Amino acid sequence: MLLKRAALLALLLALVFCTVELLPGDAANATSERGESAADIDRRRALLGLDRPVLERFWDWMSGLPTGDLGTSARGEPVTDLLSTAFPNTLLLGGIALLLTAALSLTLGCWAALRPGGRTDRAVSGTATAVLALPEFVVAVALVLVLSLWTGWLPAVTLTDVDGTPDSWTMLVLPALALTIPQTGWNVRIVRAALADEARAPHVETAVLDGLPPHRVLTHHVLPGALPTIAAGLATSTGMLLGGAVVVETIFNYPGIGSVLASAVTDRDSPVIAGVTALAGAVITVVLLLADLVRDLMAGGRR
Repeated sequence: MLLKRAALLALLLALVFCTVELLPGDAANATSERGESAADIDRRRALLGLDRPVLERFWDWMSGLPTGDLGTSARGEPVTDLLSTAFPNTLLLGGIALLLTAALSLTLGCWAALRPGGRTDRAVSGTATAVLALPEFVVAVALVLVLSLWTGWLPAVTLTDVDGTPDSWTMLVLPALALTIPQTGWNVRIVRAALADEARAPHVETAVLDGLPPHRVLTHHVLPGALPTIAAGLATSTGMLLGGAVVVETIFNYPGIGSVLASAVTDRDSPVIAGVTALAGAVITVVLLLADLVRDLMAGGRR
């Protein structure tokens, strides 16, 4: 399984290099200064290796990946240094959003499952469906409007310290909520469906017939069996959170990979774009492996 995911990541990285190659212009043109001659641009193109085939450049870049060398950007800065502050900031934001998503999804899903088909169940399921349809940028704009412009409770933009991190924890609240709300809608539906499936299991029906209280049936008999599905849903949300973070960071001026990636696309900077993709892919792979571990442990325990 790990080898298969590594192969898929390598294929994705090759696709990134080829896609950037198809964009109009190249890194030499995109990073040129005003007044530079065609000869100057040609020299920069040779210096960046853009005169070589794209697959050859991709292979050179991949050969440094096992040692942590992500190459050099079109502006001459090591990609590792460029991402050393931005990517941890994005991981912090995404990690907070993932924890909030897990807590809210489990709470709301379990609350709805206590009375299947009841008013609470219908309200939670309907709200989750509506929230799921909202893009992150719509949620972000609404949060800024209500919690910043109208009430003044939270800052609308992120200011940074000298080390490049957010100046205050309050500046994490709105970006984290903008990522959390849509993913909570998705995961509430997964939690509710997983609990409903597990509630039909014979051992759960036996617990109900034994007269156990509904909350005890839920926490001791239904929820443990539904955890593998819930964990898989949250693992899937990791990729969505990292993807949504690019948009949300731009709206809130958050110092993450969003601005780095936007600049890299403008500069046609393949090593930076591929470096962001590789790091994000590694994080998603680790989370998926953890979800697989939870599934295997639960399967082993039930045997």
